[in-house]
Amino acid sequence: MVTTHNLGFPRIGAQRELKFGLESYWKRQSSLDALKTLGAALRKTHWKQQASLGYAPVGDFAFYDQVLDMSFTLGNLPERVRGLGGDALDNYFRVARGRSAPDADSSAGVPAGEMTKWFDTNYHYIVPEFNAATEFRLDASRLVEQLAEARVQGVKTKPVIIGPVTYLALGKAKDGVDKLALLPRLLLAYAQLLEALAEQGVTWVQIDEPILVTELDADWKHAFNVAYHDLKGCRVKLLLATYFGQLQENGYLAANLPVAGLHIDAISGRDDVTPLLNLLPSNKVLSLGLINGRNIWKTDLNAVLDWVEPLAQSLGERLWIAPSCSLLHVPVDLGREHGLDSEVKSWLAFAVQKLEELKILAAALNNGRDSVKEALAANKVAIDARRNSPRVNNPAVKSALADLNAALGQRKSAYPQRAPQQAARLNLPAFPTTTIGSFPQTKEIRKVRSQFRSGTLDEAAYRKAMYAEIEHSVREQEVLGLDVLVHGEAERNDMVEYFGEQLNGYTFSQFGWVQSYGSRCVKPPILFGDISRPKAMTVDWIKYAQSLTKKPMKGMLTGPVTILNWSFVRDDQLRSVSCRQLALAMREEVLDLERSGVRVIQIDEAALREGLPLRKSQWRDYLGWAVECFRITANGVGDETQIHTHMCYSEFNDIIASIAEMDADVITIETSRSNMELLDAFDLFKYPNEIGPGVYDIHSPNIPTQDHIVALMRKAAERIPAERLWVNPDCGLKTRAWTEVIPALKNMVAAAKTLRESAQK
Repeated sequence: MVTTHNLGFPRIGAQRELKFGLESYWKRQSSLDALKTLGAALRKTHWKQQASLGYAPVGDFAFYDQVLDMSFTLGNLPERVRGLGGDALDNYFRVARGRSAPDADSSAGVPAGEMTKWFDTNYHYIVPEFNAATEFRLDASRLVEQLAEARVQGVKTKPVIIGPVTYLALGKAKDGVDKLALLPRLLLAYAQLLEALAEQGVTWVQIDEPILVTELDADWKHAFNVAYHDLKGCRVKLLLATYFGQLQENGYLAANLPVAGLHIDAISGRDDVTPLLNLLPSNKVLSLGLINGRNIWKTDLNAVLDWVEPLAQSLGERLWIAPSCSLLHVPVDLGREHGLDSEVKSWLAFAVQKLEELKILAAALNNGRDSVKEALAANKVAIDARRNSPRVNNPAVKSALADLNAALGQRKSAYPQRAPQQAARLNLPAFPTTTIGSFPQTKEIRKVRSQFRSGTLDEAAYRKAMYAEIEHSVREQEVLGLDVLVHGEAERNDMVEYFGEQLNGYTFSQFGWVQSYGSRCVKPPILFGDISRPKAMTVDWIKYAQSLTKKPMKGMLTGPVTILNWSFVRDDQLRSVSCRQLALAMREEVLDLERSGVRVIQIDEAALREGLPLRKSQWRDYLGWAVECFRITANGVGDETQIHTHMCYSEFNDIIASIAEMDADVITIETSRSNMELLDAFDLFKYPNEIGPGVYDIHSPNIPTQDHIVALMRKAAERIPAERLWVNPDCGLKTRAWTEVIPALKNMVAAAKTLRESAQK
């Protein structure tokens, strides 16, 4: 009999209950007890939805993110929050979001922890911080309390924790200490944690080590052997979980670690399975991730059974089956989608449906296919319908793709020849100021957009309301004294969804929310067919904004790579093909903006790095087509049109050469949380164009001071010539309130003036 289990479940709730609960608490509109009660209620619901599993996860629920949870479980708190009063969750949120002065428990503000992407997903985590003096002090209360909750509910559970090697690998040494030197101290805390779980009657613990699907040097491979030989005496069975990629050369290491079981992602790492069958000791469980935990297409259950049935016969009870990774990365329940395109809906599966697919696979493997023949037949109908649907394939798009040539990606002149023409046209001061695109999305804006979508507000009234919001944003920017303005994006629900709604080949869910970080949720569009642009998408809004001011107004677009990486993409063709289709569609929009008189066009590629394969040996291919797609989008314009791009919350040092190859005139990047550390790349690589290192952390309520911004920019000027520096926030301002944005931007503009005055002395 095969065993079913799950690696993790979406924590936000089917109606984003966690998001609204968090934001209510942060605004002090509800109590901490109310937030904790909400968390318990969500966990209860999620366990009920996983009741049919052999093992349901405990510890996958987090109020912000699972890495930050692990830091607090291990007692690895940054020095700046130790000794502060309040509930443990207060410290937790201080690290997650920062705390502006005056803090009730601190005379100074508390900077937020650095945030970056979780492997190659759009999920963010708070980076663990280490130094030579780091000590680990176990606090297992979170897991113990959740185990007790599950026990009352009668759930058969499997605690989920991040493994020690991955935890170290994901963290950052603040003083240059060798992180692996901390491993012995860390393992003491892990041994105590596993013993605490054993005392709670736990049999199996899922210990996540996704770093095993990356390229590891000898020291990190040795760390795995040290760690798991040290922990092998624990009284619980360890299921070591890997996901998001292939083990490849790490297969032997993973198979021979002294753990009771190994989980591999059989969606992205299927080629690992056959070698592992020959490597895995005969007493170990092999868990196969057969259901895609990162995309929303139905699983071809018959094809999976054709492949897995022989393995089940060979492995017997040693075979476990699961989704490929945590279901955190997909929406909760397709059953709530009553307005979704019915044909496309029949091709989809969200988290709840994926667990049903898992149940069908287990029944077929344990009791024969006849026991679920109706379900398998229905699945085949859906799979075949999608495969043969004329809505998926557009001959005109395929023809346009066949006509692509290298000239489409070339600017007319190189940057040194373009820059003087742009400077003459724009007439900007030194250290020009701008923002990244969006301004606060107020309740009033969301209400108007909701009324328009529901049909209770007609288009004329909607446009009038949006024009008023655009005018408000423009006037505020003029008063602030910003140099290059934006229209504020009041009409946009999301930087990807907005464009997907206007492109052929996309459809949309109503409740398909997934967590990006904290309370931030996104609803990725569903890319099901070939892509084309029926008409202009942004031109009217930008033209109206430009008509309100004599200052340059940026046209704001999302780039093809980011639209791709932040969508649920087709799994029936190469990602590079879909991206080139997007590039051709967005190129048309860029050229329409230029023809309308827009002098500055920003094409955001926030997710460029996110799409990198986890193995550096595969980067060249991805970066080749990703950069090509950006250039196809951007480079049809004249020399005097200035192209900006924006990237956020990722490390760029190791791909800076590819970023330079994009040949954007100006790039803006996040550097505020890292205190300009991301600019270390420019010590060795002389970036040729202009750059705006973000100086205002928009993911924190903290308001940067003028002096702080000046200090950051002076750090930047040590690496980038001052004449090529811009001053800007590190991301869009849609999630902040005007009461935070205005003083922060005032300080930013004042800092730019100080920098100009200093440069003239």
